[in-house]
Amino acid sequence: MDKLVIEDIESRMKKTIEHLVKDLAGLRAGRAHPALLDRVLVDYYGTPTPVNQLGNIGVPEPRLLVIQPWDKTAIPEIEKAIRRSDLGVNPSNDGNVIRIQIPALTEERRRELVKVVRKRAEEARVAARNLRREANDAIKALEKEKAISEDQGKKRLDEVQKLTDNTIKEIDRILQAKEKEIMEV
Repeated sequence: MDKLVIEDIESRMKKTIEHLVKDLAGLRAGRAHPALLDRVLVDYYGTPTPVNQLGNIGVPEPRLLVIQPWDKTAIPEIEKAIRRSDLGVNPSNDGNVIRIQIPALTEERRRELVKVVRKRAEEARVAARNLRREANDAIKALEKEKAISEDQGKKRLDEVQKLTDNTIKEIDRILQAKEKEIMEV
């Protein structure tokens, strides 16, 4: 029973890290990356559809994204969706592909993005600490019900703390890497 608590909390902490990585991948760092378009939804025959499901997304140059739609009639809708998004880019097309030039970030915009990244990393840390609290409460409840001994409870609480520490270290590592990527000119 106590092992289940540890396994559950471990998988939920991994999901917290995965969510942070996915969330940060969508932030524009002055370099083209297909993940920038993950949150862009296109009205495709009345259905909101992610851009990556409508065509191939390539990165031929560091500051250029190229979308090759499978259905050429979707090009105007894809362009509209990208313009409406919060990316701040202006797509252009030649009838076959859509090109998105990613402009260089200003120093001020880079600093704003670093603040956003730090805020999201802190939210991930808070989530990890909340998971630790939940696990600790569950373990203490098992101790109270006499389902596990005090020694087992202490051992499990230490395991939860180690998991939390490792998760927070991983979050900090991801944060530093993203900050470095954003501040890179």
